[in-house]
Amino acid sequence: MGLYNLSVRNVAKWSWPAVPPAAQLPETWQVLATLSARLMGLGGMPLQAIDDFILRKFAEGSIDSDSAWPSLTVDEIMEKADGGIGPQRIVDMLLRTGPYGDGFGRRPDGLTLAAVQAATHGIDLGPLQPRLRAVINTPSGVIELAPPTMVNDVPRLRAQMAKRSDGMLLIGRRDLRCSNSFMHNLPALMKGRDRCTLQVSPVDAERIGLADGASARISSRVGSLVAPVEVTADLMPGVVSLPHGWGHDEAGARLRVATAHPGVNTNVLTDNQAYDQASGTAVLFGTPVTIEAAREPGVTLR
Repeated sequence: MGLYNLSVRNVAKWSWPAVPPAAQLPETWQVLATLSARLMGLGGMPLQAIDDFILRKFAEGSIDSDSAWPSLTVDEIMEKADGGIGPQRIVDMLLRTGPYGDGFGRRPDGLTLAAVQAATHGIDLGPLQPRLRAVINTPSGVIELAPPTMVNDVPRLRAQMAKRSDGMLLIGRRDLRCSNSFMHNLPALMKGRDRCTLQVSPVDAERIGLADGASARISSRVGSLVAPVEVTADLMPGVVSLPHGWGHDEAGARLRVATAHPGVNTNVLTDNQAYDQASGTAVLFGTPVTIEAAREPGVTLR
C-alpha cells in the first residue's frame, strides 16, 4: 500500500488483512485505543465509548479544517458513520468528508468506504491536483526553510564542531542486501562476506592499531560491544560505522538463518540521555564512542 504514496494519479483502494487476526487476541486498533484512553484519563471506559470518543475527535478535526461540507455537523457524522466500531468507521468518515466523498448524502455519487471496498482493483480518481498551499500551516503561509528554532542553534552547533577531541563518533548505515532486519532471515541474502562490521577509516585503523578482519571493542557511555573491523576509505577520520538491525543472538529469537549470522546490536551503544537541543528528538547517530583492539568477537556487555 505504501506504493500508492508514489502514484501519479489519485487512487482509492481498500485491502483486507491477508491473515485474519487470532480470535483470542485483541486487534492492534483495540490495543492502541485502550492505551490512548488511559493516556487521556479515560481508563476503564468500555471499548465502544472509547471508539466513539476517538471518532468524535477525528470528526471535529475534519469539520474544522476547511471542510468541503459547511453544513455538515459532528453530531450528524456520529449518527451516520458506518462500521459500528473500529478503524473502518473512522476511514469511512474521512472518505465521506474528503474532497471526493459523498458528504454523508450531499453528493450521491461520492466516495464511501462501502464503495471503495466494493471496487476490487481500486478506484481511479483522476490525475493528481495541486494542493500545497492548502496543507502548509506555517504562520507565513510558505515553507520556512530557516525557522528561528533551528537558526538560533547554529552558533552552538558551530562551537561543538570546532571542539577538538580524540574521541570517535559512531554512525549507522544500511546495506543493499539487508536494508531491514527481516532480510537477515533470507538464506540467499546472507551469503558471502560478513556485513555487520565496524567500518573504520585507514587513518584511524593505523592510529588505533586495528587490522581489517580483526576485532574492535566499541564503548559508549551506556554500553560496549565487540565487532569485526572493516577498514575502508569511505569514512572520514574520527567517524566509525555500524549497521542497524542486527543482534539476532537474543534469547527467544526464532529466526533460524538470522541466528546463524547474529551480528551485534548497535542499540546497546545508543545513549538514552542524548537529545537534540533544538528539536528534542533522540540522538541515534553521532554517538561518542571509544575504539580499541579486541580479541573476543561478538561479545556484548550491557
